[in-house]
Amino acid sequence: MSTHVLRCDGAPVPIALAALPTSQTAAIPDTSVIDELLPVLAADSLPRLIVLGEDAALAAVLTHLMRTERLHVEIGYVPIDKTYGSRVYQTGTGNAAAKRAIEGKAIETPLVRDDTGKVLIGRATITGPGGAKLEGEAYVDDIPLFSGKVTAMHVSPTLDLPGVRATVRKGLRKRRWIAGRAAQLGTPGAVVTRDGIVTDRPVPRSTFYRHHESWLLVR
Repeated sequence: MSTHVLRCDGAPVPIALAALPTSQTAAIPDTSVIDELLPVLAADSLPRLIVLGEDAALAAVLTHLMRTERLHVEIGYVPIDKTYGSRVYQTGTGNAAAKRAIEGKAIETPLVRDDTGKVLIGRATITGPGGAKLEGEAYVDDIPLFSGKVTAMHVSPTLDLPGVRATVRKGLRKRRWIAGRAAQLGTPGAVVTRDGIVTDRPVPRSTFYRHHESWLLVR
């Protein structure tokens, strides 16, 4: 097995990863760095890439693997602190996550993306422009999520099928999560924060859905 660590934004290296070959990159990994690693990993029948960083880093890696049709690469995830993604995928954090990323087995896991072709790892929060209330109508598959105005809409992947779940917040109250294959929103205007990264401009619609291929999460 060929295993390589992608260290994002100078994240502290757990002891378990100290002896492995490592590449440095930004908080949002540069695709050129990923592309340099892939031929090395491809020389092995069981390539494994360990992402040491935050949810947005893992999302960027999987987005690139999805777009370049390389989802056969096994992915270990090592966040230093708890994240939405570490909770979703039950990876643990720090050295415990590192040991799991080295010793664990890869399992097919639903890959959730949006209509812009970007992967979601932890959580997307959707509000109106400027933090205003979100106006519109949303469904999870064919189940109504809300119609009218809410404080925010949250979308998250699930470890198992169907792959996506969503909820809304009204004031301080959050409603129950609804799971499905896709969560769709139509709105006069919304701002989407995906794994901590905010969209450049308001959008009239947003859809998160399970990709037709899974990714290989090491757990």
